[in-house]
Amino acid sequence: MNASTPEALRRGWCPSALRPMETGDGWLVRLHPPGAVLTPAQLIRIAGLAAQYGNGLVEITARANLQIRGVGLATHPELVATLLAERLVDEHDGDGPQRLTLVAPVMSFPSHRPHPEEPRSGVSKDRPACSGGSFETRPSAAPQDEGSRGETLVDSGLLADAIEARGRTIPGLPAKCLVVVDAGGPLALDAFACDLRVVAVASGTVAIGLPDGRWLGPIDAMSAPERVAGLLSGFAAHRRAQPDAVRRLRDLPPAMLDAIVAASALPQTAPPAPRAAPRRVGRFSIADRPAVLIGLPFGRSDSRTLERLGEAALRAGATDIRFSPWRGLALSGLEPAAIEPLLAAASDLGLIVDPDDPRLSIQACAGKPACLRAQSDAMADAATLAEAAAPLLATGASIHVSACVKSCAHAGASDLTLVGREGGYDVVVAGSTRDQPIATLDLPAILARLRPGQDLFTRLSERGTIGPQV
Repeated sequence: MNASTPEALRRGWCPSALRPMETGDGWLVRLHPPGAVLTPAQLIRIAGLAAQYGNGLVEITARANLQIRGVGLATHPELVATLLAERLVDEHDGDGPQRLTLVAPVMSFPSHRPHPEEPRSGVSKDRPACSGGSFETRPSAAPQDEGSRGETLVDSGLLADAIEARGRTIPGLPAKCLVVVDAGGPLALDAFACDLRVVAVASGTVAIGLPDGRWLGPIDAMSAPERVAGLLSGFAAHRRAQPDAVRRLRDLPPAMLDAIVAASALPQTAPPAPRAAPRRVGRFSIADRPAVLIGLPFGRSDSRTLERLGEAALRAGATDIRFSPWRGLALSGLEPAAIEPLLAAASDLGLIVDPDDPRLSIQACAGKPACLRAQSDAMADAATLAEAAAPLLATGASIHVSACVKSCAHAGASDLTLVGREGGYDVVVAGSTRDQPIATLDLPAILARLRPGQDLFTRLSERGTIGPQV
């Protein structure tokens, strides 16, 4: 992969290392490490690069991507050259998604790190691809830590590798196309919007969820990559014919989606059994392998904090670091005795290690002054809301603070969605940024109406459950 021309580096709405996006605080550079895995030393190095070439702010997105903010356009080529030379990114220069799949950051098998000579898909010479092998896993061991209950029914990492490899061959997929691969373990991914959802329903068996609520299968996990590729190929063909009208699979008219399903020859099946909402931070133990999930407040950290976390991870013996879709980091390969000191160090750094921390229940975008389109300071307002609405958030309520209608931090519905408008917010209850607001209010008025006995408090207390975002 070679760095592109300055013009190519600037185009596109889905940023990457090769194509940064202009924002209010400079250029945003999104990184896709090989195999979606880093070592602690690599995390420390990226933190240093963020301070050297950017403004020192690092974010993890709701799609488990890491990005550096405030990069200068003049120094961007040097940053890219460094990232490539040190094998910290692995990207293609086409128009499709840099990463097609989303998996839980804690899995029953150690994460796979591709050899430098292995293909982009990350399928190892020593691990079977989608033919001649098996995606089935062993049931998880008896849980050692709260939050680790359940079984992982397929090897989601290997299955995602195979889907990535097949997806790379499909022309016309939009950059934001996403397939959720859910192993059926304790870290359910139901809350994440996607184009297709592959969920384990039995050992070695999966079902495929569609945007209209239909489920196809069940099928052997070995055949899932080819089946997913068939569905995505049909979608891409329709999108090539109507690129402005068809941006995501959910945009297809029902008749077109029916035709794609018919071509797949897959039977319909019942939806997978619902699972409890996952714990998003803390200790985990799956298949006798201890791991830790650590959250970044609203998905953001400064480079020095991230560097010190990497140093603590080294001391704890961590081997792999994955990005969490709950906007944090998953560390595995830990020595059991080192887990509590690691969590204490993370807490001292202001990071989130308590599953009841109210900041976990608020999604917020960068906001002013970081974003050119922002109508509000979303992150500062989110911090205020986390403190003021802590009793509601403790009951499971969710809040999304979006500085504009683009909804960068969270694509789906929340119990309360606030959409920036000229310093205030359009207020949406049980909906997304695209839904009709009940009022437009400034932050003090919103805080007042979130107090016990007031209307927003009552409506959120009586809320229904926001279901899976397919």
